[in-house]
Amino acid sequence: MNDLLATDLLAPGSLEALYEQVAAGASARDDARTHPHDVLALFRQARFGALRLPHPDGGGASLREVFREAIQLGAADSNVAHIFRNHFTFVERFIMSSTDTRRRPWRETVSQGGIIGLASTELDRTQIGGKAPLQTTLIDSGDGLRLNGTKFYSTGTLYADLIVVRATGGDGAGVTVVIPSDRAGVERVDDWFGIGQRLTGTGTTNFHNVLVAPEEVIVDRDNPAHLLPFTSSIAQLFLTAVNAGIALAVWRDAKALLAGRGRNFYYAPAPVAADDPLLQQTIGQLSANAFATEAIVLSAAEIFDQVAAARDAGQDPVDLAHDAALAAAKAKVIVDELTLRSATALFDVGGASAATKGKNLDRHWRNARTLASHNPAVYKAQLVGSYDLHGTRLPPLGFF
Repeated sequence: MNDLLATDLLAPGSLEALYEQVAAGASARDDARTHPHDVLALFRQARFGALRLPHPDGGGASLREVFREAIQLGAADSNVAHIFRNHFTFVERFIMSSTDTRRRPWRETVSQGGIIGLASTELDRTQIGGKAPLQTTLIDSGDGLRLNGTKFYSTGTLYADLIVVRATGGDGAGVTVVIPSDRAGVERVDDWFGIGQRLTGTGTTNFHNVLVAPEEVIVDRDNPAHLLPFTSSIAQLFLTAVNAGIALAVWRDAKALLAGRGRNFYYAPAPVAADDPLLQQTIGQLSANAFATEAIVLSAAEIFDQVAAARDAGQDPVDLAHDAALAAAKAKVIVDELTLRSATALFDVGGASAATKGKNLDRHWRNARTLASHNPAVYKAQLVGSYDLHGTRLPPLGFF
């Protein structure tokens, strides 16, 4: 992949060429569990993660454009796309929403192509009934602030340049810490054991007495913008965008599979598989599913752009932000279902030979199922229904 030269952000055709290279090796990487370090080097070179930053720091892209690129990258390799979920969420929550001078180094890292990872979730934390204290601590030890703790589901952190860490400060207040991933005491463990999305770096991150500078800490009691209601919604829609990308990939691979078939089923109405009207119908359904999933995500993304515009104009966009959260929830309910249907129907055009390990087509279902398992759609649908019937607003933080 070293033949891809540095490209300008959003230059016509530049990202498409990158996606093609990524797609060419996606199946082999998934099958062998080969981490995409070489791929991510190209994305750093292309400064992909700076798409959202205004010119000249980045590509000046709208959120709709960012989500469109997430879908296209998801079609090329859903693992690589998922790595950028927390990155773009960080950019929106911590950089686009603030002029705090402490954040300039983070902005420069993103502008230069750096990747941001997240280490927030703790497996022993009780979720039911509201927030529980984080066991990860940031304590003044006398020789400076020291970070200690263990996180899991650290998506993207294995490949990241900076890590966003949630912890409890010495006075019991919640804090957000942003530190370089190579700092002494940071241990990134490749132990994600999921059936899908196996190359996203979603494993354990340990912090062993890590020294943290005061300017790398944001305290919750200061009411930072990233704690405003519904600022996590962008992360939810990003997952759905990756699943929409998988729907596109399924359609692409189904067409190639059918076109390459040398024989048809025993009772088929046509000797050539590509001329079989039943199989053509399946391809058409996959095409419609891919079209619908992309359209749904981009429609929801337009509301997120309205939220950003209101924020930039100095307005309080809380009602718009709730609308965006609703749109993200509705999008997930439908896109996850359509993508999983497509990933199953893919095998209808290829028969038993399509299920061979060498083709590795099951990765689409495994990856889509794993993505869909993040914050199950049943909770989204129930709360949307409660809002429709009773006007009960969605939870303002967390997974909405």
